Amino acid sequence: MTQEFVVHKSVIHGKGVFALRDFKPGEIVIHWDTTRQISRAQFDQLPENEKAFIATYKGKLIVQQAPAKFVNHSCDPNTRVKNFCDTAIKPIKKGDEITTDYRDDPGSELDMSCNCQTQNCTGRIKGKKQTV
Repeated sequence: MTQEFVVHKSVIHGKGVFALRDFKPGEIVIHWDTTRQISRAQFDQLPENEKAFIATYKGKLIVQQAPAKFVNHSCDPNTRVKNFCDTAIKPIKKGDEITTDYRDDPGSELDMSCNCQTQNCTGRIKGKKQTV
């Protein structure tokens, strides 16, 4: 199987995922590994910096694995998460960073500054829900 993306340093935050080929809207870019789930008690024990790598789905807490956990937030994303896949919502060119909007997760408890540097950046990433 041909490598379709690579993880390396990002100007948005730490590490990011970058396309090694072009993607068309509607194409699945990354399939998530959803095999690791944790309880609410385990979530509560996590350090704050690790809570950002937890996704919610139908009351389940999913620990994001690489490479999905390195997809950075953007206020002007090029993917949306659908059925545990990052799916292109606009053309993505080889070399582009793969981004998504963290605010789309209905169970997100995030409240942090945004560094996406897009024209419509809100400056803040605040989840829709403050409790999981």
